[in-house]
Amino acid sequence: METTELIIPRQRELKHVQVREHVRALIADAAPGAAAPSERELVAHFGVARMTVRQALDALVSEGLLERMPGRGTFVARRKQRAGVVTSYSEEMRRRGFLPESLTLLARVEQAGPGVARALDISAGDPVIHWKRLRRADQQLVCIEDAFLNEVLLPGFLQGGMPTSLYEALDARGLRPGWAEDSIAADGASAEEAELLELRPGAPVLRHSRRALALGKVVEVSRTVYRPDRFTIYHQVGGENADY
Repeated sequence: METTELIIPRQRELKHVQVREHVRALIADAAPGAAAPSERELVAHFGVARMTVRQALDALVSEGLLERMPGRGTFVARRKQRAGVVTSYSEEMRRRGFLPESLTLLARVEQAGPGVARALDISAGDPVIHWKRLRRADQQLVCIEDAFLNEVLLPGFLQGGMPTSLYEALDARGLRPGWAEDSIAADGASAEEAELLELRPGAPVLRHSRRALALGKVVEVSRTVYRPDRFTIYHQVGGENADY
């Protein structure tokens, strides 16, 4: 009886390793974004429990070789963005293999309130550009982005229609953010947020705040509310000698 109890865990561990190494070999030469074998395929191939397959895939996800995309499946991981590079929503979605889309909800010049003025290093009442958008990826609702920009640095920004990408527009003016302060917190969706994101009021959301600088000046302050089932935030940490 004791012998049987020792053998079974060893067999399970062996199967888990076999599945993991089988998938590792399959994806060794696969292009980033290529679909990984499905759990169902692996269960049928090895004749093991789905939990065993899931453990094997989880190990490869932890290694950074695979990544899961909610609602789509598991894919060969794309090269992670180098730490320190500030990216826009559109750039990040394209990097992940999605088609970004935006719907402008509000775009106008306003007087900065005390909080926005403090974050932008300007005086309360100074003009700011307020740009609020509903953002999608592959036609799926992902987030609401509410951005405030220093109007003095961006004269005529609202003229001629809104740009497709904020950071590309800033780059064209020589004001591409090179440094940012980000904060992330879990919260519940307000009634308005829930309606826009097609959630129930109070449903979990991720709140991402950013203060972005270019040439030593704050050019953007933004607040973004994400559906957590459609977006994963990756945070890469590395020193000066990190091997990218």
